[in-house]
Amino acid sequence: MDEFFRQILSIDSTSGRERTLAEWLLEHIEAPKVESFEVGDGTLDLLFSWGEPRLVFCTHMDTVPPYIAPSADGELVRGRGSCDAKGQIHAMYRACRELAASGGSGFGLLLLSGEETGSFGAKAFAKTGFSAPYLVIGEPTDNCMVSASKGTRSFDLAFSGKAFHSGYPEFGRSAVEMFTEFMNRLHAEPFPADPVLGETTFNVGLLRSDNPQNILSPSLSCRLYFRTTFASAAAVDSFMDGCRGPELAVTARGGDEPAEYLTLPGFRTKAVSFGSDAPHLSNFEHKMICGPGSITVAHRDDECVSLREIEEAVANYVKIYESCN
Repeated sequence: MDEFFRQILSIDSTSGRERTLAEWLLEHIEAPKVESFEVGDGTLDLLFSWGEPRLVFCTHMDTVPPYIAPSADGELVRGRGSCDAKGQIHAMYRACRELAASGGSGFGLLLLSGEETGSFGAKAFAKTGFSAPYLVIGEPTDNCMVSASKGTRSFDLAFSGKAFHSGYPEFGRSAVEMFTEFMNRLHAEPFPADPVLGETTFNVGLLRSDNPQNILSPSLSCRLYFRTTFASAAAVDSFMDGCRGPELAVTARGGDEPAEYLTLPGFRTKAVSFGSDAPHLSNFEHKMICGPGSITVAHRDDECVSLREIEEAVANYVKIYESCN
């Protein structure tokens, strides 16, 4: 693990704290043109340019919690962000340095804040007026180019029951039971399978129902997060619209549409189920997603990336630049 990689892994850039990393990168990344942009929430976006960029390498600086200090275990580099997405920062900057050393020009490195919590940095950068023909998003894709990715839908749910002594449940209405009934209905819903992106999946977060154990819960709130496909996005919206009623308030929080991405000859390709900043960067005509590391260890305590994957990613990024020029 070289010193640059070790340093960026050593800085805690959990979402909301990534400004410290951004300021360090402003001092340590060398490029002919360096720009920073306030996101509006105390964080920064960074753009490093070598000439007028036609192709921009891009990834995010923030990580999920908790912060985990870096360590090396032979070929493996461990620590928070090692594969999502500080490994991408490291590989992309190395590719930029190799391209510059060989006389290349017309490329940039865009580092964004807030990807893990709503792509706030990407949304802010899309409003800057900057544009370029090609964008390469760095995410842990096992160095495959992403052919398509699932979309997302997010909803806040609020169940309204009636509190009553738990010895006499017939006189009340448990919001927890209502939530269970809803989840059974959701699991039984036959969302259409997609030939490219497969099945629709969902996850419940921020689940809360505060009540003593001997009183039926009068309320329960949670957030429901879908991974949608080309075949199911509209069906998910229709299903959730049909669930609204006096006992269940449904608030749509938005999301991204499933999308196809540019792939190039000579690269391994695959579809993925995770999201990225790509849908929000509307100021690029052609978008690609490719990077070192595996999504199967991203967001886990054993997050890691191999040095071999980093080397392959550097070569891939150089090859992508050459293919687009």
